[in-house]
Amino acid sequence: MSQTLSASTLLAVPLAPLAGALLAGIFGTTFGGNWIGRRLSHTLTILGVLVAFILSAMTLKSVALDGARFNETLYTWMVVGGLKMEVGFLVDSLTAMMMVVVTFVSLMVHIYTIGYMEEDDGYNRFFAYISLFTFSMLMLVMSNNLLQLFFGWEAVGLVSYLLIGFWFNKPSAIFANMKAFLVNRVGDFGFILGIGLIAAYAGTLNYAEVFGKTAELGGLAFPGTDWMLITVICICLFIGAMGKSAQFPLHVWLPDSMEGPTPISALIHAATMVTAGIFMVARMSPLFELSDTALNFILVIGAITALFMGFLGIIQNDIKRVVAYSTLSQLGYMTVALGASAYSVAVFHLMTHAFFKALLFLGAGSVIMGMHHNQDIRWMGGVRKYMPITWITSLLGSLALIGTPLFSGFYSKHSIIEAVHFSQLPAAGFAHFAVLAGVFITAFYSFRMYFLVFHGKERYDQNPDAHHAGDHGHGHDDHHEPHESPWVVTVPLVLLAIPSVVVGFMFIQPMLFGDFFKDVIFVDAVKHPAMAKLAEIFHGPMGMALHGLQTAPFWLALAGVGLSYYMYMVNPALPTAIKARVQPLYALLENKYYLDWINENILARGARALGTGLWKVGDQAIIDGAMVNGSWKLVRWVSSVVRWMQTGFIFHYALVMILGVFALMTWFVWRDYFLQLIK
Repeated sequence: MSQTLSASTLLAVPLAPLAGALLAGIFGTTFGGNWIGRRLSHTLTILGVLVAFILSAMTLKSVALDGARFNETLYTWMVVGGLKMEVGFLVDSLTAMMMVVVTFVSLMVHIYTIGYMEEDDGYNRFFAYISLFTFSMLMLVMSNNLLQLFFGWEAVGLVSYLLIGFWFNKPSAIFANMKAFLVNRVGDFGFILGIGLIAAYAGTLNYAEVFGKTAELGGLAFPGTDWMLITVICICLFIGAMGKSAQFPLHVWLPDSMEGPTPISALIHAATMVTAGIFMVARMSPLFELSDTALNFILVIGAITALFMGFLGIIQNDIKRVVAYSTLSQLGYMTVALGASAYSVAVFHLMTHAFFKALLFLGAGSVIMGMHHNQDIRWMGGVRKYMPITWITSLLGSLALIGTPLFSGFYSKHSIIEAVHFSQLPAAGFAHFAVLAGVFITAFYSFRMYFLVFHGKERYDQNPDAHHAGDHGHGHDDHHEPHESPWVVTVPLVLLAIPSVVVGFMFIQPMLFGDFFKDVIFVDAVKHPAMAKLAEIFHGPMGMALHGLQTAPFWLALAGVGLSYYMYMVNPALPTAIKARVQPLYALLENKYYLDWINENILARGARALGTGLWKVGDQAIIDGAMVNGSWKLVRWVSSVVRWMQTGFIFHYALVMILGVFALMTWFVWRDYFLQLIK
């Protein structure tokens, strides 16, 4: 073990944001007496995240260049039987990469928030929340055991609940955060079952110890069935990932999370909460490699999410929701890569996506600021000349998203498509079709948004709801003309645009085909040869980009961009005409495949009806009525019956004694006669 990684340094990474969160959240709010003002609150929280980022970058350097590793228990919470519940860190290449991504995106969001939330009354509270969010995510990715992982898992869920419902006087925000909380509880139920099965059969929660028992776990059957135990464990763990990483059908919470301020949309969607599930499956690769059934399940779920969530992005008019559905689709791509055993490719796309998706969200927020609260892309147009920095950075983010050669998204998306193509699992055929079709769809709706916002004729003065749109965290002014955002907004956009362009080119070789993930991610190359075949056709990042110009994904992306340009710039009447012709299909998409209706009217109402039935019948009628009240009523009735025998008069008791003696004598004298009668 390298001496370059010290426990105290690593401990400072999550604790620095936590300290900032506590100071701003306690002393910067009414709860603690408002002792510190806005400037000090954002300074303390940004400083905490900056420290975490610097230490994370130093850690990544030590891990990548010096081969440093750290895997130690820092604190033993308790021991139950032979099961240890510990707090510890596992820092390897996967962890170090996630630490840098989380802290960098979080730092950009913190700086951006200064401008975006300038006029909001909950300024200090918001900074406390996003800093606490960063702490939670760091605890999740740095853990060396399943207990700590679950703590971080639930902590990001809790803080996301607070952030989505940040504007707690807004009914839609309250509905959205409750929806996110409940849907994630469904996934977390599966997750805790998976952890419980590991604890029961492996006897440990430590990653290294669990992975050391993979052969033993792989040979066991689930009690009472012929199912493989490892398959049940992996599917349960992945159900947790389905909730956290918003996979079909547990995706329904994520578009509604747009009710929170734009900075948290970027933080949740880009580098933190939604990537937790992808990270977890990649971390658990030694387990998932043992079950082709689980991998097929992951492939199918990911493919459905990648394809069908993309369709929903086509009809969205809210600028933030377009980007939200793109997140859903890209998470589907990552999940497909996991199912194809291309874990390193999934994590690589997680990293590239974090940068350009944070860029797109913050760019959308900048547009909202410049357009004076307007979020409807139908009432924008021509914004390019008023907001040049936002325009160019949003264009770069969109090009990265659709997989333009040389941009970061190209290398990760193209690798996913190729890996699925090479996969030999039964579900790979459908998954390959889904990710290919998804390229065209992503390009279409991404550039539909881009063209409607930044090009064409100006429509911002035609919006009938100009002063009533939803987002409200930024300043007001009396001008109606769009304007560029302040430097605290544009600087993060520029800093995020740089990795959105170059990070794929720079890191594809070491991360996918080098030793970066050696001994961290495990793949059975015999059963799952996708990565081995991918390595055979890779001839450097430049060669890959040149070859990409000749492949189907590039032409599909180009077709998507071209079609969106024609429909929204050249012939804007065409979308309306198509909508009129396919109204049932449009209604299906507008209602999000009626999944929300099913959840609210069947599942939620059914659950409430079941709960009401258990309350009224089970609790009130049976437990309270029959058992509790029934018991004392029975005692009362018995007492009322026997009460006449307890008169208190001696002559009554003497009479009963005489009658008893008479009955006994009669029995003994006439016993044989009575027995004969009975026979």
